[in-house]
Amino acid sequence: MTDISFNRSKDFTLGIEVEFQLLDPSNLELCSKSVDILQILPRDLSTRIKPEFIQSMVEVNTRVCNNIKEAAQDLSDSIRFLEKTAEDQGCCLFASSLHPFSSYLDQELYPDPRYKNILEELQIVGKQLITQGLHCHIGLNSGDTVIKVFDKLRAFLPMLLALSASSPYLEGRDTGFASFRSKLFDALPRSGMPEVLESWDNYCQLVQLLKKCHIINQPRDIWWDVRPSPELGTIEVRICDIPARFEQIIALCALIQALVAAIATDSISEFPMHIEVVLNNKWQAARHGLEGLFVDQQRFEKKTMKNMLTRTIKALEPVFHELGSSDYLPILEKMIHEGPTSTIFRKHLKETGSLKKVIKRFQHEFWGTTS
Repeated sequence: MTDISFNRSKDFTLGIEVEFQLLDPSNLELCSKSVDILQILPRDLSTRIKPEFIQSMVEVNTRVCNNIKEAAQDLSDSIRFLEKTAEDQGCCLFASSLHPFSSYLDQELYPDPRYKNILEELQIVGKQLITQGLHCHIGLNSGDTVIKVFDKLRAFLPMLLALSASSPYLEGRDTGFASFRSKLFDALPRSGMPEVLESWDNYCQLVQLLKKCHIINQPRDIWWDVRPSPELGTIEVRICDIPARFEQIIALCALIQALVAAIATDSISEFPMHIEVVLNNKWQAARHGLEGLFVDQQRFEKKTMKNMLTRTIKALEPVFHELGSSDYLPILEKMIHEGPTSTIFRKHLKETGSLKKVIKRFQHEFWGTTS
């Protein structure tokens, strides 16, 4: 077996990836403008603003950042530049994990051979995947530490999904889910909630097996809710929807960073969880958001996601202070109190009676607070 090199990182550095929708301002439908936008970007932004699976979305990445405030400034600068560039190309940005009424049939694949091969294999499953996600990379100093965090972090992932849920509507219909994006993504191969790995060697053996069987070409062809990223020296949390406000995106990443740091340093008690219990908790998060029920396998009891998050964040407060991210604790508390974007989406829709008015309202609120 050939070992996979882990390019170690400074502990708890972070990088953030946010996928934005591109909309036509005249009707707020998804519009295929990424090729036009990307070809006029300055060269120094080519690794920061990138194409994605369909032409009606773009991905914004930060550099490797030492702390959450640095990441917030980096991400803000890139998004503001992208907003202006998109406006010059006759479109606008929207932060949500599933457009509420545009059809997947109208979307165009980004012209990249890898995406073409993926779509050829996935067929209608891939065509329906017009979703956007938030990915957060946290740096760690060894592959062994990555797997330690990977195995224990799984239990907390449903809470992150519940807090971030922002995809309740599909093609004009209420799906009944807080995060329908997560259900669409679960239909992909090598996706969803992973089993425990126990050691870096086990991870390497699995990757080599999948390569030898011609199932994957590289580790990034594994699309789990959380995964090691050997080439970057990180653990990558991929389960989250995209909250509707910038400060919430950053607060969620601060929570992920604190969770990873706490697990890596044994500063928080892990939840020993069987995979079926974790999957049940994920279902509850996707279906009901913060009102979903979290099964605590250790105590054989159920608590709401809201209660479990409140308890978890309270336990993490010393870690937030050590990481210099305690300013985001009040924002997290407000997110828990208000409910995720999906809950606010339905509330706005009840008030306005129009999906388009809800989109406009969220666009107005992105850089600020609730109006």
